[in-house]
Amino acid sequence: MHADLDLLGALTPVIALWFVISLLIFIPVDALLTRRGFYRLFWHTPLARFALFVCLFCLGELTISIH
Repeated sequence: MHADLDLLGALTPVIALWFVISLLIFIPVDALLTRRGFYRLFWHTPLARFALFVCLFCLGELTISIH
C-alpha cells in the first residue's frame, strides 16, 4: 500500500518521516560512539557512520512493517 502524509498541504512519502526519525536517533548515538573512540576500529570512518545510519533506518522500517 502506498502511503503519504499530508505535510502542510504537500503529500510526503512516509519514508521521509522514517528518514528524519532515524537521523534524530543517529545523531546522539554517533556522538556517543565518537566520544568512546569506537570509530578508531574502522579504516574508513565515514563509511562506518553511513552503515550505522542505514542499519538504524532499516531497523525502524522493519519494526513498523512487522506489525
